[in-house]
Amino acid sequence: MRRFGQVGISISALGIVIALMGLFPQLTGFPPTPGIGLVQVLMLLVGQSLLMQGAIIYIKTTFYFGIPITLTQSIGLRLCYTGILFASLAGLADILGFGSHPRSVVSDLYLGELQALGIILSFFVSAFGVLLYALGGRPAAEEPPPSSDITPDRLDSL
Repeated sequence: MRRFGQVGISISALGIVIALMGLFPQLTGFPPTPGIGLVQVLMLLVGQSLLMQGAIIYIKTTFYFGIPITLTQSIGLRLCYTGILFASLAGLADILGFGSHPRSVVSDLYLGELQALGIILSFFVSAFGVLLYALGGRPAAEEPPPSSDITPDRLDSL
């Protein structure tokens, strides 16, 4: 089960690739369009989500396998998922209807400076949550070294 950490790395790598495809669609062969579209924003958000979830899986299965979660790790998880939620709300604000440029038949999606700043800050909140999750746990108890305090006197009493 400890090899499940490789799955976490794979999920994170997939998230990076999807986020890069959302940021730079011309890398995939699509012609560049003016502005940023809904599919690009969705791909960026899905990529961020996969990146963070893969990091959490990797940390849990590599460093804290079989160990109960601590309070600090719980706070880190909630920060990570809160960052993902706020990034989604900031990126899709116009689509959801509470942004400053609501989408209509005439206008297309507009990703403003505040929305982009919200996505970036939310990414850092998520990354801080993952870091807190990684640093906040108790490592597995190691096997104690073999006792070398056995003397001939103690062997007689055994």
